[in-house]
Amino acid sequence: MLKLFLPNDYVNSVHKITPEYLKERNITGLITDLDNTLAEWDRPLPPPTLVEWFQRMKDAGIQMIIVSNNNERRVQAFSEPLGIPFISKAKKPLRKSFLSALQLLGGKKEETAVVGDQLLTDILGGNKLGFQTILVVPVADTDGWQTKINRKIEGLILNHFMKKGLLKRGDAENEK
Repeated sequence: MLKLFLPNDYVNSVHKITPEYLKERNITGLITDLDNTLAEWDRPLPPPTLVEWFQRMKDAGIQMIIVSNNNERRVQAFSEPLGIPFISKAKKPLRKSFLSALQLLGGKKEETAVVGDQLLTDILGGNKLGFQTILVVPVADTDGWQTKINRKIEGLILNHFMKKGLLKRGDAENEK
């Protein structure tokens, strides 16, 4: 059961996910979370470094979509300047939004990765459907109230994985 929460990779930030990194893993499409994955949960617009990251991905032919549990206004305001399609109110980890995202990308499940900062939504949802999953360290130390609850549970799961040698904190920390 806990294996459903185990990501394939654990990186310090989305900036460590490069076209080369994706090519090594045969990934041509990304379903990415927004809040505390791409930018702080309270940042209304993408920072310049993220705009550059998305452009590098586009230039490399990587198909991308933002899938967020946040409301449409928030996700649309962030996604539109990037020219990236989005799904808001996704209700992750439920299957529907991930399957809709895959359909919009027009890719294959085995060539698509789910990128997110939460085990209980992003990683669980991606793993349940057989996507590759990439956990990122949250970009902010603060969270909304619901996420704070999830973080406590995630901490227990992450510690379990580390004790069992299934995941190393250094997988992300060594990349700084």
